[in-house]
Amino acid sequence: MLPRLTHATLLRYAGLFTWAMVGGGLVMNTLFVMQTGVGGLRPAVLAGPVTAYLTFGVAFWLATQSLGSRRGWAWQLALMLAMAVSAIGISAFTGSGLGAILMMVMAAVVPWLLPGWPGMAWLIIQHLPLVLVFMFGIGFSLFEAIMQSMLYIGVSGFVYVAGLVAKQQAEAREEQRQLNAELRATRSLLADSARVGERLRISRELHDLLGHHLTALSLNLEVAGHLSEGRAQEHVRQGHALAKLLLTDVREAVSAMRGEERIDLEAALRALIEGIPSLRVELDVDGLLAVDDPQCAQVLLRCAQEIITNAIRHARADSLRFKLRRDGNELHLEAHDDGVGSDAFIPGNGLSGMRERLKAIDGRLEVVTAAGQGFHIDIHLPIEVPA
Repeated sequence: MLPRLTHATLLRYAGLFTWAMVGGGLVMNTLFVMQTGVGGLRPAVLAGPVTAYLTFGVAFWLATQSLGSRRGWAWQLALMLAMAVSAIGISAFTGSGLGAILMMVMAAVVPWLLPGWPGMAWLIIQHLPLVLVFMFGIGFSLFEAIMQSMLYIGVSGFVYVAGLVAKQQAEAREEQRQLNAELRATRSLLADSARVGERLRISRELHDLLGHHLTALSLNLEVAGHLSEGRAQEHVRQGHALAKLLLTDVREAVSAMRGEERIDLEAALRALIEGIPSLRVELDVDGLLAVDDPQCAQVLLRCAQEIITNAIRHARADSLRFKLRRDGNELHLEAHDDGVGSDAFIPGNGLSGMRERLKAIDGRLEVVTAAGQGFHIDIHLPIEVPA
């Protein structure tokens, strides 16, 4: 079965294919120079353009390895600079427009690395050195060199817009995936809450109505047993024994129904973490854990969602591990990612909101982080221990 191709993956493969085709043109250009040049086969003729060509390929591969992830701006700027310089170098070494074609390839990923007007400005500025290349390398006049560069800028701008649309669609798909995951997890909680509420209602009806009448019947039969004689008394006592047995069965049924009034946290969490494309999430649950309070389950679910969002947007993590366990009358949710971490950590709105949610139900949040060691979050929730 073929893997699902996203917009970012298609852009990457299309760019690599174009880069390979430019390599074919570079080989033909180099062979032509070596055949017509003075001195026959010279390694220097080949070293410059090949180095620039391979540099562009490596930089493009690294830049498209994780499009959409929030890598450091210095790393993104270095990759863009490497691609731009190597593309200009190819045109300068070969005296052709091959480098400008690679700039078109680069234009597809600029919106992912430098979005908005800065990306457009970068796209225009990187084409300016081509004016000099066309003038001194090919022999164009100033006007011809400017018009040729404007042509490449126009095509690159079109590719930039295509890359920008792909980026916006990828972001919209990720937002829709998050909403769907939240809806599935919330639906799981609502289904459990509805089931718990219905069981609670039925158990109360059995206990309050049927249990009350059976108790009254048992007392009346006991009195009748003292007032009757002979065979009638024997039948009354049998009826009394049956009434007591039935009352015991009703109480056991009520206790069993109340014992199943639990919300499955594992099912809700697995629905939340399912299908995250940019983050590998693992869930380790210590035994069968469930809670009685729907509010507690909802708070835990919202905290888990915020942890996932922070791991992707701020920690720039590749993997996240959740561990859910019970310790006495507390429920612990531990989360640890492999992100960048920070020595000067300042809680943002997300963590502050988590603390406020937990404080409302007497819970607490602990955060441990350091540069290069990711984030470790420990959530403590008080729960009722079943008798």
